[in-house]
Amino acid sequence: MIDPSERWRRMHGPGAEKATWAGLPSFADLPYTEDPSELDGVDVAIVGAPFDGLVSNRPGSRYGPRAIRTATPTSTYHLETQVDWGAELRVVDYGDAPVTPNDAAGSLAAIEATVGEVAAAGAVPLILGGDHSITEANVSACAGADAPVGLLHFDTHTDTAPEIYGQELSHGTPMFRLVEGGTVDPARYVQIGLRGWWPEADVMEWQRERGITSIHMHEVAELGIEATLSRALEILGDGPAFLTVDVDVLDPAYARGTGTPEPGGMSSADLLRACRGAARELNLIGADVVETLPVAIEDPTALVANRVVAEILTGLAARRSA
Repeated sequence: MIDPSERWRRMHGPGAEKATWAGLPSFADLPYTEDPSELDGVDVAIVGAPFDGLVSNRPGSRYGPRAIRTATPTSTYHLETQVDWGAELRVVDYGDAPVTPNDAAGSLAAIEATVGEVAAAGAVPLILGGDHSITEANVSACAGADAPVGLLHFDTHTDTAPEIYGQELSHGTPMFRLVEGGTVDPARYVQIGLRGWWPEADVMEWQRERGITSIHMHEVAELGIEATLSRALEILGDGPAFLTVDVDVLDPAYARGTGTPEPGGMSSADLLRACRGAARELNLIGADVVETLPVAIEDPTALVANRVVAEILTGLAARRSA
């Protein structure tokens, strides 16, 4: 495999050999492999989970992984932190899980197996969704024998309903299933950005009974993003934790391409800062970015999702170099 920094130099440096839009896409033009034997020594692997079979509103996030990969390429050097994740981390693009249309259970099993290959190799899986139902598979694969684990969850919605439209498998139920199944420790589970009109009181009561921490959007606005993140990190502590980012946590002004948009959300700047900080401070076993529904070339939601992934990588690199 070609070293990422060398690949970047070939594409963008003096005498660059090809344009950024040329060639087969991988995230940040990373080396691409679908071979588990090539994961030895890898720090982070990007995994696509192009599945949206369990949405309750707009479909289309199956195209999210491809859109995130093809959003405007960036250098691996982060201007604000002066950290180069391409130099600090060995990162590959591990391709997409082999999902099957109209087979939710089979697709989620395929996602869990693919993410599990990365986790078993000792790398951190960074998964591109797909609807939020994939998080159950992602966390389960990453937690393994370490369950229960902590969960940091950026979202408009809690996704802790026991069922949606009479169905237990849904993008609105994965966190309920993870907590009830013992994979996530509710005392180390923090939700950030909640607002709007769902879920209803019974679901919120279930959360309170289990000790889940919910930080609503008005609290984020009052506290500021740094204090909000500090509160979350204190609750999550030093144990293994998973980061899940639903892009609908953003105000639709920043991310209109998502299945269930809700006005009054976070800014892109605050979300990027929070993701970088979380990845830097947490004992991160995996992360996902979900519910990106591309609506156009240079889609703004795919663009911010692309940057969320880059910020997580920067945070992981900063943790490594500290």
